[in-house]
Amino acid sequence: MVITKKHLSRRTVLKGMGVTLALPFLDAMVPAGTAWAKTAAARAAGRTRLVALEMVHGSAGSSQLGMTLNMWAPAAAGRDFDLSPTSLQPLEPFREYVTIVSNTMDHAAEAWSAPEVGGDHFRSSATFLTQVHPRQTEGSDIHAGMSLDQIYAAEYGQDSAIPSLQLCIEPVDQAGGCDYGYACVYTDTISWASPTQPLPAIRDPRAVFNQLFGSGGTPEARAARRAQNASILDWLTVQIGDVKRQLGPGDRQRFDGYLTDVREIERRIQNVEARNRSGELRNLPEAPVGVPDSFHEHVHLMMDLMAAAFQADLTRVFSLKLSRDASSRVYPESGVGSGFHPASHHQEKEDKLRVLQKINTYHVSMIPYLLAKLKSLPEGDSNLLEQSLVIYGSPMGDSNLHNHRRLPLFLAGHAGGRLRGHVHIKAADDTPMANVWLSVLRTLGVEKEKFGDSVQAMDLNPSFAATTAADRREGN
Repeated sequence: MVITKKHLSRRTVLKGMGVTLALPFLDAMVPAGTAWAKTAAARAAGRTRLVALEMVHGSAGSSQLGMTLNMWAPAAAGRDFDLSPTSLQPLEPFREYVTIVSNTMDHAAEAWSAPEVGGDHFRSSATFLTQVHPRQTEGSDIHAGMSLDQIYAAEYGQDSAIPSLQLCIEPVDQAGGCDYGYACVYTDTISWASPTQPLPAIRDPRAVFNQLFGSGGTPEARAARRAQNASILDWLTVQIGDVKRQLGPGDRQRFDGYLTDVREIERRIQNVEARNRSGELRNLPEAPVGVPDSFHEHVHLMMDLMAAAFQADLTRVFSLKLSRDASSRVYPESGVGSGFHPASHHQEKEDKLRVLQKINTYHVSMIPYLLAKLKSLPEGDSNLLEQSLVIYGSPMGDSNLHNHRRLPLFLAGHAGGRLRGHVHIKAADDTPMANVWLSVLRTLGVEKEKFGDSVQAMDLNPSFAATTAADRREGN
Protein backbone atom coordinates (compact mmCIF):
# COMPACT_ATOMS: atom_id res chain seq x y z
CA MET A 1 0.00 0.00 0.00
CA VAL A 2 1.37 3.41 -0.95
CA ILE A 3 1.11 6.10 1.73
CA THR A 4 0.48 9.51 0.20
CA LYS A 5 0.18 13.04 1.55
CA LYS A 6 -3.31 13.42 0.09
CA HIS A 7 -5.79 14.56 2.70
CA LEU A 8 -8.84 16.75 3.30
CA SER A 9 -8.13 20.42 3.93
CA ARG A 10 -8.98 21.72 7.42
CA ARG A 11 -10.85 24.50 5.59
CA THR A 12 -13.05 22.19 3.51
CA VAL A 13 -16.60 23.55 3.29
CA LEU A 14 -19.72 22.18 1.65
CA LYS A 15 -21.76 24.68 -0.35
CA GLY A 16 -25.18 24.60 -1.94
CA MET A 17 -28.17 26.93 -2.39
CA GLY A 18 -26.75 29.62 -0.12
CA VAL A 19 -25.65 27.08 2.51
CA THR A 20 -22.04 26.91 3.72
CA LEU A 21 -21.18 24.07 6.08
CA ALA A 22 -17.68 23.78 7.49
CA LEU A 23 -16.43 20.36 8.60
CA PRO A 24 -15.34 19.28 12.06
CA PHE A 25 -11.75 18.19 12.54
CA LEU A 26 -11.27 14.70 11.09
CA ASP A 27 -8.34 12.27 10.99
CA ALA A 28 -8.51 12.54 7.19
CA MET A 29 -7.27 16.12 7.55
CA VAL A 30 -3.89 14.84 8.78
CA PRO A 31 -1.57 13.79 5.91
CA ALA A 32 -0.70 10.10 6.02
CA GLY A 33 2.58 9.44 7.78
CA THR A 34 2.59 12.89 9.40
CA ALA A 35 2.63 13.24 13.17
CA TRP A 36 -0.55 14.94 14.40
CA ALA A 37 1.38 17.47 16.48
CA LYS A 38 3.28 18.76 13.43
CA THR A 39 0.28 19.54 11.23
CA ALA A 40 -1.23 22.95 10.58
CA ALA A 41 -4.60 21.41 11.39
CA ALA A 42 -3.33 20.42 14.83
CA ARG A 43 -2.04 23.92 15.49
CA ALA A 44 -5.39 25.45 14.50
CA ALA A 45 -7.37 22.87 16.46
CA GLY A 46 -5.10 23.34 19.45
CA ARG A 47 -5.99 27.01 19.84
CA THR A 48 -7.90 27.49 23.06
CA ARG A 49 -11.59 28.18 22.58
CA LEU A 50 -12.75 31.06 24.77
CA VAL A 51 -16.25 31.64 26.13
CA ALA A 52 -16.89 34.69 28.33
CA LEU A 53 -20.22 34.69 30.19
CA GLU A 54 -21.45 37.68 32.17
CA MET A 55 -24.24 37.56 34.75
CA VAL A 56 -25.48 40.77 36.36
CA HIS A 57 -26.50 41.64 39.95
CA GLY A 58 -23.59 39.93 41.68
CA SER A 59 -24.43 37.16 44.13
CA ALA A 60 -25.95 36.52 47.54
CA GLY A 61 -22.51 35.39 48.67
CA SER A 62 -21.02 38.81 47.95
CA SER A 63 -22.83 40.36 50.92
CA GLN A 64 -21.31 40.34 54.39
CA LEU A 65 -23.79 37.76 55.71
CA GLY A 66 -23.75 35.73 52.50
CA MET A 67 -19.97 35.53 52.70
CA THR A 68 -20.07 34.07 56.22
CA LEU A 69 -22.67 31.54 55.06
CA ASN A 70 -20.56 30.58 52.03
CA MET A 71 -23.41 31.29 49.63
CA TRP A 72 -20.98 31.69 46.71
CA ALA A 73 -17.36 30.89 47.54
CA PRO A 74 -16.43 27.71 49.42
CA ALA A 75 -15.10 28.09 52.96
CA ALA A 76 -11.78 26.42 52.17
CA ALA A 77 -9.19 27.66 49.72
CA GLY A 78 -7.08 25.09 47.90
CA ARG A 79 -8.25 21.79 46.42
CA ASP A 80 -10.22 20.34 49.33
CA PHE A 81 -13.28 22.60 49.06
CA ASP A 82 -16.94 21.88 49.66
CA LEU A 83 -19.38 23.22 47.07
CA SER A 84 -22.56 21.97 48.77
CA PRO A 85 -23.47 25.21 50.64
CA THR A 86 -22.64 27.40 47.64
CA SER A 87 -24.32 28.45 44.42
CA LEU A 88 -21.48 26.61 42.66
CA GLN A 89 -22.83 23.22 43.74
CA PRO A 90 -24.04 22.38 40.17
CA LEU A 91 -20.36 22.38 39.10
CA GLU A 92 -19.50 19.42 41.35
CA PRO A 93 -19.33 16.88 38.47
CA PHE A 94 -16.75 19.12 36.77
CA ARG A 95 -14.71 20.23 39.78
CA GLU A 96 -11.49 18.93 38.20
CA TYR A 97 -11.99 21.54 35.45
CA VAL A 98 -13.02 24.44 37.71
CA THR A 99 -10.84 27.29 38.98
CA ILE A 100 -12.76 29.41 41.50
CA VAL A 101 -11.34 32.88 42.16
CA SER A 102 -13.06 34.70 45.01
CA ASN A 103 -12.73 38.10 46.72
CA THR A 104 -11.66 40.21 43.74
CA MET A 105 -12.97 43.72 43.05
CA ASP A 106 -13.84 45.81 39.99
CA HIS A 107 -12.59 49.31 40.77
CA ALA A 108 -13.45 50.45 37.23
CA ALA A 109 -17.16 49.89 37.90
CA GLU A 110 -17.27 52.19 40.93
CA ALA A 111 -18.38 55.83 40.90
CA TRP A 112 -15.31 58.01 40.45
CA SER A 113 -17.11 61.34 40.73
CA ALA A 114 -20.29 62.70 42.32
CA PRO A 115 -22.37 62.70 39.08
CA GLU A 116 -21.65 58.96 38.66
CA VAL A 117 -23.11 57.96 42.03
CA GLY A 118 -26.09 55.65 41.56
CA GLY A 119 -25.16 54.64 38.01
CA ASP A 120 -23.70 51.23 38.83
CA HIS A 121 -26.26 49.30 36.81
CA PHE A 122 -25.51 51.44 33.77
CA ARG A 123 -21.72 51.23 33.60
CA SER A 124 -20.86 47.84 35.17
CA SER A 125 -21.15 45.60 32.10
CA ALA A 126 -18.82 47.83 30.11
CA THR A 127 -16.10 47.19 32.70
CA PHE A 128 -16.48 43.41 33.04
CA LEU A 129 -14.05 42.34 30.30
CA THR A 130 -12.29 45.69 29.86
CA GLN A 131 -11.56 46.71 33.46
CA VAL A 132 -11.65 50.30 32.22
CA HIS A 133 -13.87 53.00 33.73
CA PRO A 134 -16.32 54.16 31.04
CA ARG A 135 -16.77 57.81 30.17
CA GLN A 136 -20.11 59.07 31.49
CA THR A 137 -21.99 60.21 28.41
CA GLU A 138 -25.30 59.73 26.63
CA GLY A 139 -23.82 60.93 23.35
CA SER A 140 -21.63 59.41 20.70
CA ASP A 141 -18.37 60.14 22.56
CA ILE A 142 -18.43 56.79 24.34
CA HIS A 143 -15.16 55.45 25.67
CA ALA A 144 -14.28 52.28 27.59
CA GLY A 145 -11.50 49.80 26.71
CA MET A 146 -10.66 46.86 24.47
CA SER A 147 -12.12 43.75 26.07
CA LEU A 148 -10.26 40.57 26.97
CA ASP A 149 -12.13 38.44 24.41
CA GLN A 150 -11.35 40.90 21.60
CA ILE A 151 -7.67 41.05 22.51
CA TYR A 152 -7.57 37.27 22.17
CA ALA A 153 -9.60 37.35 18.95
CA ALA A 154 -7.25 39.92 17.44
CA GLU A 155 -4.28 37.70 18.25
CA TYR A 156 -5.59 34.23 17.48
CA GLY A 157 -9.02 34.52 15.86
CA GLN A 158 -8.16 36.14 12.55
CA ASP A 159 -7.49 32.90 10.70
CA SER A 160 -10.93 31.48 11.56
CA ALA A 161 -13.95 32.27 9.41
CA ILE A 162 -15.51 34.47 12.12
CA PRO A 163 -12.99 36.09 14.50
CA SER A 164 -15.57 36.27 17.33
CA LEU A 165 -19.29 36.21 18.00
CA GLN A 166 -21.21 38.18 20.61
CA LEU A 167 -24.49 36.77 21.94
CA CYS A 168 -27.10 37.84 24.50
CA ILE A 169 -30.25 36.49 26.13
CA GLU A 170 -32.15 39.69 26.87
CA PRO A 171 -32.92 42.67 24.60
CA VAL A 172 -30.21 45.26 24.05
CA ASP A 173 -30.21 48.91 23.09
CA GLN A 174 -27.16 50.20 21.24
CA ALA A 175 -28.44 53.78 20.91
CA GLY A 176 -29.50 56.60 23.19
CA GLY A 177 -29.24 57.10 26.92
CA CYS A 178 -30.38 54.77 29.69
CA ASP A 179 -30.07 56.45 33.10
CA TYR A 180 -27.67 58.39 35.31
CA GLY A 181 -26.12 59.99 32.22
CA TYR A 182 -24.89 56.72 30.63
CA ALA A 183 -25.36 55.60 27.04
CA CYS A 184 -27.27 52.31 26.83
CA VAL A 185 -24.35 50.78 24.96
CA TYR A 186 -22.46 50.61 28.28
CA THR A 187 -25.28 48.58 29.84
CA ASP A 188 -25.72 46.23 26.91
CA THR A 189 -22.16 45.49 25.74
CA ILE A 190 -19.39 43.38 27.24
CA SER A 191 -17.25 43.00 24.07
CA TRP A 192 -15.33 46.05 22.85
CA ALA A 193 -13.12 45.89 19.72
CA SER A 194 -11.56 49.21 20.79
CA PRO A 195 -12.27 51.83 23.46
CA THR A 196 -14.77 53.44 21.09
CA GLN A 197 -16.13 50.36 19.28
CA PRO A 198 -18.68 48.31 21.23
CA LEU A 199 -19.77 45.11 19.50
CA PRO A 200 -23.52 44.45 19.40
CA ALA A 201 -24.77 41.07 20.56
CA ILE A 202 -27.17 38.71 18.76
CA ARG A 203 -30.22 37.54 20.71
CA ASP A 204 -31.97 35.36 18.14
CA PRO A 205 -30.61 31.78 17.79
CA ARG A 206 -31.90 31.69 14.19
CA ALA A 207 -29.69 34.68 13.33
CA VAL A 208 -26.68 32.95 14.93
CA PHE A 209 -27.41 29.72 13.03
CA ASN A 210 -27.66 31.60 9.74
CA GLN A 211 -24.39 33.40 10.37
CA LEU A 212 -22.55 30.18 11.19
CA PHE A 213 -23.94 28.06 8.37
CA GLY A 214 -24.68 30.61 5.65
CA SER A 215 -28.29 29.59 5.58
CA GLY A 216 -30.46 31.02 2.87
CA GLY A 217 -29.24 33.01 -0.09
CA THR A 218 -32.25 35.31 -0.28
CA PRO A 219 -34.98 36.15 2.25
CA GLU A 220 -37.43 34.39 -0.08
CA ALA A 221 -35.34 31.21 -0.13
CA ARG A 222 -35.09 31.20 3.65
CA ALA A 223 -38.84 31.74 4.03
CA ALA A 224 -39.58 28.93 1.54
CA ARG A 225 -37.32 26.52 3.40
CA ARG A 226 -38.87 27.38 6.76
CA ALA A 227 -42.34 26.91 5.26
CA GLN A 228 -41.29 23.41 4.15
CA ASN A 229 -39.73 22.75 7.57
CA ALA A 230 -36.67 21.65 5.60
CA SER A 231 -33.09 21.46 6.81
CA ILE A 232 -30.04 23.15 5.32
CA LEU A 233 -28.54 19.65 5.12
CA ASP A 234 -31.16 18.68 2.55
CA TRP A 235 -29.40 21.04 0.13
CA LEU A 236 -26.07 19.29 0.70
CA THR A 237 -26.96 15.61 0.22
CA VAL A 238 -24.62 15.05 -2.74
CA GLN A 239 -21.70 16.92 -1.14
CA ILE A 240 -22.14 15.07 2.15
CA GLY A 241 -22.10 11.74 0.31
CA ASP A 242 -18.92 12.72 -1.56
CA VAL A 243 -17.13 13.53 1.70
CA LYS A 244 -18.26 10.35 3.43
CA ARG A 245 -16.79 8.21 0.66
CA GLN A 246 -13.36 9.64 1.53
CA LEU A 247 -13.61 8.86 5.24
CA GLY A 248 -12.68 5.90 7.37
CA PRO A 249 -15.14 4.40 9.90
CA GLY A 250 -14.05 6.60 12.80
CA ASP A 251 -14.21 9.81 10.77
CA ARG A 252 -17.55 8.82 9.30
CA GLN A 253 -18.98 8.35 12.76
CA ARG A 254 -17.62 11.73 13.91
CA PHE A 255 -18.95 13.45 10.78
CA ASP A 256 -22.37 11.85 11.24
CA GLY A 257 -22.44 13.03 14.86
CA TYR A 258 -21.65 16.58 13.78
CA LEU A 259 -24.39 16.53 11.11
CA THR A 260 -26.83 15.16 13.68
CA ASP A 261 -25.97 18.02 16.05
CA VAL A 262 -26.46 20.65 13.33
CA ARG A 263 -29.76 19.11 12.25
CA GLU A 264 -30.97 18.88 15.87
CA ILE A 265 -30.10 22.52 16.59
CA GLU A 266 -31.98 23.56 13.46
CA ARG A 267 -34.98 21.39 14.40
CA ARG A 268 -35.16 22.97 17.85
CA ILE A 269 -35.03 26.48 16.37
CA GLN A 270 -37.82 25.52 13.96
CA ASN A 271 -39.89 24.21 16.87
CA VAL A 272 -39.41 27.47 18.79
CA GLU A 273 -40.47 29.48 15.75
CA ALA A 274 -43.54 27.31 15.17
CA ARG A 275 -44.55 27.59 18.82
CA ASN A 276 -44.09 31.36 18.85
CA ARG A 277 -46.13 31.74 15.64
CA SER A 278 -48.98 29.58 16.92
CA GLY A 279 -50.88 32.45 18.47
CA GLU A 280 -50.42 31.14 22.01
CA LEU A 281 -49.75 33.77 24.67
CA ARG A 282 -46.00 34.35 25.02
CA ASN A 283 -44.05 35.17 28.16
CA LEU A 284 -41.77 37.35 26.02
CA PRO A 285 -44.14 38.95 23.49
CA GLU A 286 -41.54 41.51 22.40
CA ALA A 287 -38.88 38.90 21.58
CA PRO A 288 -38.02 37.79 18.02
CA VAL A 289 -39.88 34.70 16.83
CA GLY A 290 -36.72 32.58 17.12
CA VAL A 291 -36.17 33.42 20.81
CA PRO A 292 -37.54 30.83 23.28
CA ASP A 293 -39.62 32.09 26.18
CA SER A 294 -37.74 29.67 28.43
CA PHE A 295 -34.43 30.98 29.78
CA HIS A 296 -32.76 27.59 29.98
CA GLU A 297 -33.96 26.58 26.50
CA HIS A 298 -32.55 29.83 25.08
CA VAL A 299 -29.22 29.47 26.89
CA HIS A 300 -28.84 25.81 25.90
CA LEU A 301 -29.51 26.62 22.25
CA MET A 302 -26.82 29.29 22.32
CA MET A 303 -24.41 26.84 23.96
CA ASP A 304 -25.09 24.18 21.34
CA LEU A 305 -24.40 26.74 18.62
CA MET A 306 -21.10 27.57 20.35
CA ALA A 307 -20.09 23.91 20.46
CA ALA A 308 -20.95 23.37 16.79
CA ALA A 309 -18.94 26.45 15.81
CA PHE A 310 -15.96 25.29 17.87
CA GLN A 311 -16.10 21.82 16.28
CA ALA A 312 -15.79 23.29 12.80
CA ASP A 313 -13.33 26.00 13.91
CA LEU A 314 -15.70 28.63 12.54
CA THR A 315 -14.76 30.82 15.50
CA ARG A 316 -12.71 30.40 18.66
CA VAL A 317 -14.22 33.25 20.67
CA PHE A 318 -17.72 33.78 22.06
CA SER A 319 -19.12 36.20 24.59
CA LEU A 320 -22.59 35.71 26.03
CA LYS A 321 -24.39 38.30 28.13
CA LEU A 322 -26.83 36.25 30.18
CA SER A 323 -28.92 39.10 31.57
CA ARG A 324 -29.34 42.87 31.57
CA ASP A 325 -28.72 45.07 34.58
CA ALA A 326 -31.90 45.98 36.48
CA SER A 327 -33.74 43.11 34.74
CA SER A 328 -36.77 41.90 36.69
CA ARG A 329 -37.08 38.66 34.75
CA VAL A 330 -38.65 35.78 36.66
CA TYR A 331 -37.04 32.32 36.43
CA PRO A 332 -39.81 29.82 37.30
CA GLU A 333 -37.43 26.84 37.07
CA SER A 334 -35.36 28.33 39.90
CA GLY A 335 -38.25 27.90 42.35
CA VAL A 336 -38.38 31.67 42.90
CA GLY A 337 -41.44 33.66 41.92
CA SER A 338 -40.00 37.14 42.36
CA GLY A 339 -38.06 39.07 39.71
CA PHE A 340 -34.26 39.03 39.54
CA HIS A 341 -33.66 42.72 40.28
CA PRO A 342 -36.12 42.95 43.21
CA ALA A 343 -34.63 39.75 44.66
CA SER A 344 -31.14 41.25 44.42
CA HIS A 345 -32.12 43.97 46.91
CA HIS A 346 -32.09 41.57 49.83
CA GLN A 347 -31.62 44.12 52.66
CA GLU A 348 -29.00 41.81 54.19
CA LYS A 349 -31.75 39.54 55.54
CA GLU A 350 -31.00 35.83 55.46
CA ASP A 351 -34.40 34.74 54.14
CA LYS A 352 -34.11 37.18 51.22
CA LEU A 353 -30.50 36.21 50.62
CA ARG A 354 -31.61 32.59 50.32
CA VAL A 355 -34.04 33.63 47.59
CA LEU A 356 -31.28 35.39 45.63
CA GLN A 357 -28.99 32.40 46.18
CA LYS A 358 -31.58 30.14 44.53
CA ILE A 359 -31.50 32.36 41.46
CA ASN A 360 -27.68 32.41 41.50
CA THR A 361 -27.63 28.61 41.72
CA TYR A 362 -30.09 28.32 38.84
CA HIS A 363 -27.91 30.53 36.67
CA VAL A 364 -24.78 28.51 37.47
CA SER A 365 -26.71 25.30 36.70
CA MET A 366 -26.70 26.35 33.02
CA ILE A 367 -22.92 25.93 32.78
CA PRO A 368 -22.56 22.13 33.19
CA TYR A 369 -24.62 21.76 30.00
CA LEU A 370 -21.90 23.56 28.04
CA LEU A 371 -19.07 21.76 29.84
CA ALA A 372 -20.61 18.34 29.21
CA LYS A 373 -21.15 19.18 25.55
CA LEU A 374 -17.56 20.31 25.07
CA LYS A 375 -16.23 17.26 26.90
CA SER A 376 -18.21 14.95 24.61
CA LEU A 377 -16.61 16.37 21.47
CA PRO A 378 -13.21 14.93 20.44
CA GLU A 379 -10.35 17.24 19.50
CA GLY A 380 -7.27 15.41 18.26
CA ASP A 381 -6.14 13.18 21.11
CA SER A 382 -8.29 15.06 23.62
CA ASN A 383 -11.65 16.82 23.79
CA LEU A 384 -12.93 20.36 23.42
CA LEU A 385 -13.30 20.97 27.15
CA GLU A 386 -9.60 20.27 27.59
CA GLN A 387 -8.95 22.84 24.85
CA SER A 388 -11.39 25.49 26.15
CA LEU A 389 -11.53 28.23 28.75
CA VAL A 390 -14.97 29.27 29.99
CA ILE A 391 -15.26 32.42 32.10
CA TYR A 392 -18.31 33.10 34.29
CA GLY A 393 -18.61 36.16 36.47
CA SER A 394 -20.21 39.46 37.37
CA PRO A 395 -18.80 42.99 37.69
CA MET A 396 -21.16 43.63 40.61
CA GLY A 397 -20.75 42.15 44.07
CA ASP A 398 -23.34 42.95 46.73
CA SER A 399 -26.27 44.07 44.59
CA ASN A 400 -28.13 45.42 47.60
CA LEU A 401 -25.38 48.03 48.03
CA HIS A 402 -24.45 48.24 44.33
CA ASN A 403 -20.83 47.59 45.25
CA HIS A 404 -18.14 45.82 43.26
CA ARG A 405 -16.30 43.75 45.86
CA ARG A 406 -16.20 40.00 46.56
CA LEU A 407 -17.11 39.41 42.93
CA PRO A 408 -18.52 36.03 41.84
CA LEU A 409 -16.07 34.48 39.39
CA PHE A 410 -14.93 31.09 38.17
CA LEU A 411 -13.10 29.63 35.19
CA ALA A 412 -13.72 26.20 33.67
CA GLY A 413 -11.70 24.10 31.25
CA HIS A 414 -8.02 23.25 31.07
CA ALA A 415 -7.12 25.74 28.30
CA GLY A 416 -5.02 23.24 26.40
CA GLY A 417 -3.30 21.99 29.55
CA ARG A 418 -2.27 25.45 30.75
CA LEU A 419 -4.87 25.62 33.52
CA ARG A 420 -4.83 22.87 36.12
CA GLY A 421 -8.30 23.42 37.62
CA HIS A 422 -9.76 21.81 40.76
CA VAL A 423 -8.85 24.77 42.95
CA HIS A 424 -10.34 27.63 44.92
CA ILE A 425 -8.12 30.71 45.04
CA LYS A 426 -9.13 33.32 47.62
CA ALA A 427 -7.58 36.65 46.70
CA ALA A 428 -6.39 39.21 49.22
CA ASP A 429 -8.80 42.06 49.93
CA ASP A 430 -8.96 44.70 47.18
CA THR A 431 -7.30 42.47 44.58
CA PRO A 432 -8.30 43.80 41.15
CA MET A 433 -10.28 41.46 38.91
CA ALA A 434 -7.90 42.80 36.27
CA ASN A 435 -5.12 40.70 37.86
CA VAL A 436 -7.12 37.59 36.93
CA TRP A 437 -7.74 38.82 33.37
CA LEU A 438 -4.03 39.55 32.91
CA SER A 439 -3.28 35.95 33.89
CA VAL A 440 -6.05 34.65 31.64
CA LEU A 441 -4.57 36.49 28.66
CA ARG A 442 -1.14 35.03 29.37
CA THR A 443 -2.72 31.58 29.77
CA LEU A 444 -4.25 32.09 26.32
CA GLY A 445 -0.82 32.95 24.87
CA VAL A 446 -1.22 36.74 24.77
CA GLU A 447 1.75 38.38 26.44
CA LYS A 448 0.78 41.63 28.12
CA GLU A 449 2.47 43.55 30.90
CA LYS A 450 -0.72 45.15 32.15
CA PHE A 451 -4.48 44.97 31.69
CA GLY A 452 -6.91 47.57 33.02
CA ASP A 453 -5.88 48.45 36.57
CA SER A 454 -3.96 45.22 37.13
CA VAL A 455 -1.15 45.30 39.65
CA GLN A 456 0.33 41.89 38.91
CA ALA A 457 -0.74 38.64 37.28
CA MET A 458 -2.49 36.17 39.57
CA ASP A 459 -1.15 32.63 39.84
CA LEU A 460 -4.01 30.50 38.55
CA ASN A 461 -2.08 27.25 39.15
CA PRO A 462 -1.05 27.57 42.80
CA SER A 463 0.60 24.67 44.58
CA PHE A 464 -2.06 23.14 46.78
CA ALA A 465 -1.87 19.49 47.73
CA ALA A 466 -4.99 17.55 46.75
CA THR A 467 -6.64 15.77 49.69
CA THR A 468 -8.48 12.56 48.89
CA ALA A 469 -11.32 10.97 50.80
CA ALA A 470 -8.97 8.15 51.84
CA ASP A 471 -6.51 10.68 53.28
CA ARG A 472 -9.25 12.25 55.37
CA ARG A 473 -10.42 8.89 56.68
CA GLU A 474 -6.85 8.11 57.77
CA GLY A 475 -6.45 11.53 59.38
CA ASN A 476 -3.67 12.60 57.01
